[in-house]
Amino acid sequence: MSKTVSEIVADTLIEAGALRVYGIVGDTINHFTDAVRRSDLDWVHVRHEEVGALAAGGESYMTGELSVCAGTAGPGSLHFVNGIFESHRNGAPVVLIASNIDRAEVGLGFPQEVDQRKIYEQTSVFCEYISHPDQARRITAQAAQAALTKKGVAVVIVNGDMFKEKAPDDLHWSVHRPRPATRPCDDELDTLASLINDAKRITIYAGIGARGSQEQIRALSEHLGAPVAHTTRSKEFIEPDMPNNVGMTGILGNRAGMEAVGDCDLLLCLGSDFAYTQFYPGKAKIVQLDIDASHLGRRAPVDLGLVGDVGDTIAALLPRLEPREAGKHLTRALKHYAEDLQGYLETAEEPDPNLIHPQALTEVLDRLAAKDAIFTADGGSPMVWLLRHLSANGQRRFLTSLLHGTMANAYPQALGIQAAYPDRQVIALCGDGGMSMLMDDLLTLVQEKLPVKLLVFNNSSLGFVEMEQRVEGLLDNFTELHNPDFAVMARALGMAGFRVDKMTDLESAMLEWLAAPGPAILDVKVNRLELVMPPKIELSQVTSTALFGVKAVLNGRADEVLQLARNNFLR
Repeated sequence: MSKTVSEIVADTLIEAGALRVYGIVGDTINHFTDAVRRSDLDWVHVRHEEVGALAAGGESYMTGELSVCAGTAGPGSLHFVNGIFESHRNGAPVVLIASNIDRAEVGLGFPQEVDQRKIYEQTSVFCEYISHPDQARRITAQAAQAALTKKGVAVVIVNGDMFKEKAPDDLHWSVHRPRPATRPCDDELDTLASLINDAKRITIYAGIGARGSQEQIRALSEHLGAPVAHTTRSKEFIEPDMPNNVGMTGILGNRAGMEAVGDCDLLLCLGSDFAYTQFYPGKAKIVQLDIDASHLGRRAPVDLGLVGDVGDTIAALLPRLEPREAGKHLTRALKHYAEDLQGYLETAEEPDPNLIHPQALTEVLDRLAAKDAIFTADGGSPMVWLLRHLSANGQRRFLTSLLHGTMANAYPQALGIQAAYPDRQVIALCGDGGMSMLMDDLLTLVQEKLPVKLLVFNNSSLGFVEMEQRVEGLLDNFTELHNPDFAVMARALGMAGFRVDKMTDLESAMLEWLAAPGPAILDVKVNRLELVMPPKIELSQVTSTALFGVKAVLNGRADEVLQLARNNFLR
């Protein structure tokens, strides 16, 4: 029996594991949305397509399963772009159904005509038209398989009139999910073993590609007496139950992690493609293991580049290695890591009850949130507070925009995560800038009855940008934000809203906010003059910040400079 292209596409997506579609209905996808209505797929009616793409990416990142977005011709599909970039770079398996105008009008300058392929082929693992009704299942299955196996966004472009066409659907193309065991060849493992056995100070550096291999990394670390540093994206699975964990490197990292990487003579990069060359060791030998050969050596020159799964490779490597006792390299790194953690606690102390530091706010959240809570954070300072002050315990999950670096990602991603995990606590750490950029889909949280908890770090500014400007010795320009009372706004939208501006009121308000039965906003006035301190302060940064102080005084802002020093340097 023949089916319409719309029905075939929906059916294929369901067979591939998709549960819901995020989008806004309209003209060129109306037949597809009607097929969704008659299928087992749920439609999540967002107010802006960018939110739909971020939500789909949040869902797929957490579940590892397929999610779907669908957009109308022209502007409808274009509004997905930033969210699609974010989801693709996060490795989230998403399929975008990007519709186009009817075939008879293509190439004639018809309203809303857009060449979707040119736009999306740069941010996808698959991007193809359904050019004939007989291709509907085959193309959709290929897209789903590419998204799931290559970990990224796949785009299927469909002309509006194509959705109504019928096809016999005789050949049942389906999605395959192979799980090969992949490791370097024996000669490469022998070479790696020789490098390790000859080294004196080894540091393991684990990235997102090591997900699922934490037990093998722990065994390797204990066998070698080596500290384990990790990237920001691997916090959730490396930080718990890893005795030799010493934290993160990079500008958002900590001293122990940075020094463990910088002071070693052999760095084992396992599933890490950390982007910032200046944080790699200058003199050490570097071994990089990645499942994707194109990643080898693209961040820093490596002495040995290997392709393989981290867990499979370590299992084959361990019998080749000589065990060793923990030495000064590990002892020093663990001592410094304990000092780093104590330092984070000290920066969260609040001697002034009328001032709330964002670190203190996040420490309270860490204590009161559920043990299996899922957290998202906006790009900028909320991301820093999440990474430094929320503890990973093996149950909690974390998602931030670390590769694409977008604003306004936190609560849209939380929206999709909550849809996938209705019984878990999902908390979005929102900057007031990110929050106000995409506020329209707060209505979606209410309409879809998704109990996401939004914590607004309200400093009335684009805080991370102000910090960047000050480090450059510039006066902060155009960063001021005139915000509404987010709690009052929340209540007007039909959700619970709470506001706090004193530390003494924070805990009781947060408990009430977390206990609210539906979506809720906690608007917290935090210290605006807060610097995100790097793990190591360079003289140039001090000089530039001092230059900002001089300029601020000359421009009549002496009180601000004194407050900045009091909050960040004199505590």
